[in-house]
Amino acid sequence: MGAVLRGPAPLLRQDPEQALAAGRWVKLIGGASNQDLAAIEDLAGIHALAGVHCIDVAADPAVVAAARRGMAWAEARGATRPWLMVSLSDGLDPHFRKAWFDPGRCPPACPRPCERVCPALAIGGTGVVEERCYGCGRCLPACPLGLIEERNQVLEAAGVGGLLAQLAPDAVELHTRPGRLEAFGDRVAQLAASGVPLQRVAVSAALEGGATVEELSAELWARFRLLRGAGFRPLWQLDGRPMSGDVGAGTAHAAVGLLERLGPLAPPGPLQLAGGTNAHTLAVLARSPSAGPRAAGVAFGGVARRQLQPLLREAQAEGRRLLDLPLLWPRALAIAEALVAPWLARGACGPRGLAGPWPG
Repeated sequence: MGAVLRGPAPLLRQDPEQALAAGRWVKLIGGASNQDLAAIEDLAGIHALAGVHCIDVAADPAVVAAARRGMAWAEARGATRPWLMVSLSDGLDPHFRKAWFDPGRCPPACPRPCERVCPALAIGGTGVVEERCYGCGRCLPACPLGLIEERNQVLEAAGVGGLLAQLAPDAVELHTRPGRLEAFGDRVAQLAASGVPLQRVAVSAALEGGATVEELSAELWARFRLLRGAGFRPLWQLDGRPMSGDVGAGTAHAAVGLLERLGPLAPPGPLQLAGGTNAHTLAVLARSPSAGPRAAGVAFGGVARRQLQPLLREAQAEGRRLLDLPLLWPRALAIAEALVAPWLARGACGPRGLAGPWPG
């Protein structure tokens, strides 16, 4: 007998905009440079069935096709289709890099600390498995001989319009850094010129390079004016501690702390937690009287991938999709639901998560 079909309870199902307004938005971060197609397909299917409102993946045709296959699997089992978001950057960014080294230069007796710290299981005897690496950078300081390099990937301006037209996403995320307003404006102009109707343009930003909260606020307000001038509706992703949600409970405080400090100064638009978010984040948020009412939702990246990794590996060892294995995928769904469901049930009534009056 087949596995029982399940997913979020009907009362917990909300479209993405309703979820943002209610503070229940949940996004899966597939990884801006993650090209592990089998894992992305399985992760997208399981988390769509668990009830996420958005799946954010690399702006790559093969990756997007894999995510859509997973989403179609979930829809066939009663899930509401989440938004498909693709990630771009306005310059060099750790989310868009790959690790690389020549394994021939490694000493034969090396204990391979790089392999032990890699959360993506992307390092083996032949070096870095490029499609699995999503740029977390933990291997860089781990190598005792400093043999590991980072190789950045940035999409050229000329390719943006055609790529977006081909991918037809529901939303785009722009990773930005202080001091790159002109480059950000160029990306916004490219989005507008593509003609692709976007539900939201998410802006991922963090406190970097010694910037103060006030300086970050000024940067976001400048980006807000560019986005609104082009007719886009922003979603602010506050990256408390980038790519660290699978490290431990302590990282859950980073994104909440950033929201506490930045929330009163942020431009209009939903404020979403990211960077260090994990199963502990909601409890930390509940203890914050200032951040709690402002949080529109959360994005899960490393923790969502890591906790399903054993089941993904088991399926791949059989040469099949996790989604096609009735003894495995219900277990994966239960794990994903434990992470996602508390957010879907958050906030009994009333809008929240807006930094200010939202114009339409």
